[in-house]
Amino acid sequence: MWPYHPDLLARPVPRYTSYPTAAEFGDGVGHDDMAAALDAVDADADVSLYLHIPYCRAICWYCGCNTGAANRTARLDAYLARLHTEIDRIAARLEGRGRIRRIAFGGGSPNAISPGAFAALVAHLRRAFACEDAPLSLEIDPRGFAPDWASVIAATGVARVSLGVQTFDPMLQAAIGRVQPREDIIGAVALLRGAGVGSINFDLMYGLPGQTDAALQATLEEAIALAPERLAVFGYAHVPHLIPRQRRIDATALPGATARFAQAASAHERLTAAGYRAVGFDHFAKPHDPLALAAANDTLSRNFQGFTDDPAEILIGLGASAISEFPDRLLQNAKKAGDWHQAIGAGCFATARGIRRTPLDRRRGAAIAGVLCQGIADTEGLPERDAIHTRLSPFEQAGLLRWEGQRLRLTADALPYARSIAAAFDAWRSEDDTRFSHAV
Repeated sequence: MWPYHPDLLARPVPRYTSYPTAAEFGDGVGHDDMAAALDAVDADADVSLYLHIPYCRAICWYCGCNTGAANRTARLDAYLARLHTEIDRIAARLEGRGRIRRIAFGGGSPNAISPGAFAALVAHLRRAFACEDAPLSLEIDPRGFAPDWASVIAATGVARVSLGVQTFDPMLQAAIGRVQPREDIIGAVALLRGAGVGSINFDLMYGLPGQTDAALQATLEEAIALAPERLAVFGYAHVPHLIPRQRRIDATALPGATARFAQAASAHERLTAAGYRAVGFDHFAKPHDPLALAAANDTLSRNFQGFTDDPAEILIGLGASAISEFPDRLLQNAKKAGDWHQAIGAGCFATARGIRRTPLDRRRGAAIAGVLCQGIADTEGLPERDAIHTRLSPFEQAGLLRWEGQRLRLTADALPYARSIAAAFDAWRSEDDTRFSHAV
């Protein structure tokens, strides 16, 4: 389906959930930056909230998320108590400014905490930020998902739930340390539908150790049968030098670049044939879903959760490692729960890393987002415009983009090359950066 140009995909590139990326964050920011950023929020600014629960009942080998084992009740209780304190601190600083449009819970696995603890967090957020109507989204681990959790999801009005599925294949599950009987996934979907959840997402993966195209197709068929409104199909990123738990995965069994490309292409072909609309380079949604509609009307955007129909320019992250995004800065809380605890306990914001964005950073970031979300980007006003044209010449010669004056437009065949094309606008990238994964 797609033309394969391995030389154009050879360079590891970021996923660009922000610009600059988290790889550029430094420790030259702190409490004062967060305080100043919150003080600058306008009264009518659109704001989204993200709460990070860095715990899972079992740790999967492939996972690069900031998470630990939820094996001690006291540790979870202490974390949640501090999270309530952080909610109050952020809300007090905002003093009612900003309109909370959405609230997302991620992790880890938010359902590693008790249903009652989740309900208490939601009630606190709605009270502290006066956001009774803000829709809720939630990530869950289907393993152990039970009726009591479904009940609280119904009671709190959670609108969207994302399930970590990865693969239905038992052998592949064992190879990545995530044994998850299909009955768990089927049961979780049934409970969620019964709880009134109208939007369900499955996270799936290709490029897993020992994964064949047939195995991927079998997983896609099982996923399609369960009719989630959205799917995200990610390429597994094997970076054991950055994520030590990945050393348990057999690297010799990983599909090569050509096989990965074929798997990404076959997933795209099967899901679009099943009626899903491709959204960006790795998301799919039913045509009536807001994500598909955003892609259709050119309002699609990108944040730390991936492609989104969320228009908010400000995202406030709460919890250990959570990242906040403001127009002029990106601020990340301390990654280690202990350091985050200490900062919140001392009466401070827990900002530990980040970067202040210049107007030029924002122009470059807009160009990168344009490539990934709309397939269009403008080089006007970028000082390295000529260099960008030079970097993109191989993609132009391959028929993957064309120039319309200073504006580039991706062709229909360019989808798997979008991240590599976007990297041409990235002033921080070097050719031999090993911190990132395959472009496909």
